[in-house]
Amino acid sequence: MRFEVTILGSSSATPIFNRNPTSQALNINERLYLIDCGEGTQQQMLRFDIKASRIDHIFISHLHGDHYLGIVGLLSSLHLNGRIKPLKIYCPPQLKEIIDLQLNYSETTLQYPVDYVFTNPEKAEVILENQDITVETIPLNHRISCTGFLFKEKKRLRKLIKDKLEQLAIPIEYYSALKKGADYIMPSGEVLKNELLTIDSSEPKAYAYCSDTLYDEMYFKQINSVTLLYHEATFLNNMLDRAIETHHTTALQAGQVALITNAKKLLIGHFSARYKTLNELLDEARSVFPETDLAIEGRTFVIGE
Repeated sequence: MRFEVTILGSSSATPIFNRNPTSQALNINERLYLIDCGEGTQQQMLRFDIKASRIDHIFISHLHGDHYLGIVGLLSSLHLNGRIKPLKIYCPPQLKEIIDLQLNYSETTLQYPVDYVFTNPEKAEVILENQDITVETIPLNHRISCTGFLFKEKKRLRKLIKDKLEQLAIPIEYYSALKKGADYIMPSGEVLKNELLTIDSSEPKAYAYCSDTLYDEMYFKQINSVTLLYHEATFLNNMLDRAIETHHTTALQAGQVALITNAKKLLIGHFSARYKTLNELLDEARSVFPETDLAIEGRTFVIGE
């Protein structure tokens, strides 16, 4: 199953040079999910061939402008381009008031329904479940209410050993039950154990998106052993006092989070505009957790590779 994330924006509070405010497009089994929608997100989607019309779910972590100021423009463009299918937005409740106000004063009535699912920053909750995934909120510690999001694949059915089934002349109508773990009883009465006829599917993968947050162990258990951890790394550790003051994380701390939570791979982003190049941030995180990469805009990361 396709499971990958494309970085649309990786800057923190302000855009700088070739970096835009935070946004990511997640492709799970050819369904697109937008995570945060900073200023310029529409332009980035055009630049990197992410079709806005395919997005049915938008997740907004919190109400600092670099994470949501692009959403009204996106909703308006979808309206102008003739969208009629529903759109779901998972967000703090105050975002609906902001969107309604702007649409009201521009006398705009969207041609498509927008359904809101309001997040609770006080506890982790499942906010979406479909045939492919579940999505949970991750309560974080920022200056205002903020949640991350945990995208978890569902366990796939077992895989049939086709050669064995054909050799034993097992009728095709039994294949579905075998995929679900059932044994097979031969006409002679012999019971063939399921593990002789099928193999287990691969372990489900998980992507944790940890938006703006102070280093805080309260969310570590929830993100334990994820396949790919995205974690903000706004500053170098020589600015730890500033990180604490603004409720952000340093690159060194992001590496520590990945190490402690047994992440398979770490992706750092939300870089302060003070950094013209990012090598120092990458080196600092890798000094603790070598399997670290930069959330470079336009790059697509396959989750599990």
